[in-house]
Amino acid sequence: MAHNSRLHNSQLESEPASSGSEVERLYSRPLTAILIILGGLIALLIGVGLSVSFGAMDIKFLTVWEAVFHFNPDLKEHQVIQELRLPRVLGCMLVGSAFAVAGAIMQGMTRNPLADSGLLGLNSGAGFALALCFAFAPGLSYSYIIMISFLGAAVSTIVVVALGASVRGGLTPMRMVLAGVTLSALLTALSEGIALYFRIGQELAFWYAGGVAGIRWEQLEIIFPWVLAALAGAMFLSRSITMLSLGEEVSKGLGLRTGPVKLAGVIIVIMLAGSAVSVAGAVSFIGLLVPHFARKLVGVDYKWIIPTSAVLGALLVVLADLAARTIRPPYETPIGTMIALIGVPFFLYLANKERREL
Repeated sequence: MAHNSRLHNSQLESEPASSGSEVERLYSRPLTAILIILGGLIALLIGVGLSVSFGAMDIKFLTVWEAVFHFNPDLKEHQVIQELRLPRVLGCMLVGSAFAVAGAIMQGMTRNPLADSGLLGLNSGAGFALALCFAFAPGLSYSYIIMISFLGAAVSTIVVVALGASVRGGLTPMRMVLAGVTLSALLTALSEGIALYFRIGQELAFWYAGGVAGIRWEQLEIIFPWVLAALAGAMFLSRSITMLSLGEEVSKGLGLRTGPVKLAGVIIVIMLAGSAVSVAGAVSFIGLLVPHFARKLVGVDYKWIIPTSAVLGALLVVLADLAARTIRPPYETPIGTMIALIGVPFFLYLANKERREL
């Protein structure tokens, strides 16, 4: 990754500032990206059908079709599909896309291959804010809970950046991750202390493990506009994020105003991570895994990385949730555990590559 970045920088610095289109031509694979996005959407459609059909109660696909297009409230299977499984699988799609795109933006803006909303403390910050909410204002509506999640994620972001930049040598990728992991441990411990003292451990256990079993239509109606607006904003910023990913000096040389772009990117990440955590809990590694695979497949142009990450992230969470429900029936494995089985080894691999940054 670092070698590729230096190669990109050296080639760009030897070209005039108007060479943005040349960068796009050299380092993006638009045809591959389109094929992956289309194939991912088809796989996602199949995954949604399987996820709605299989569970504690297996339901025939014809019944699923009838429940979606000819709903009969008197039939138990239709009620299960409409009230439980459909919002759950749609929530999986939103959560996966939100975490994956948040990770892609963070990695692009910071040039940090280890950037992820979970590893950098955003998820634990939102979770700590939720713990305070449950302890001191248990009757708040879900709209307020979303806002509190945003606030917790925002404060965590500020603290992580401040901690990582406070030592000699400035903010490096590894220092940012170490600051994020430290803050996550602290906030998780504080959340557990609040849970014990106020006896709200059952309410918070869902957010610790990460899961989508409790998602309902009312929650989706609230987070959907936020996630959709953030994804649209991410696509709008995609070219600027591509420039930032090539380095601060190069992006300024190409005429980019880096300050406003970074601020907009942070706001988008907070919206995405805050929305996802508020419904699915602290699910880590989605934003670490998916953008890496997207870059390997489609190149370094974020015009293609962002939509590819959104589709692959949604597919990953839908399949992980399906596995979590079917691997040990009738019990469910937390979805965060399923994704961590892949994410932890991958994180250790990347951390070993970046150890010289310490």
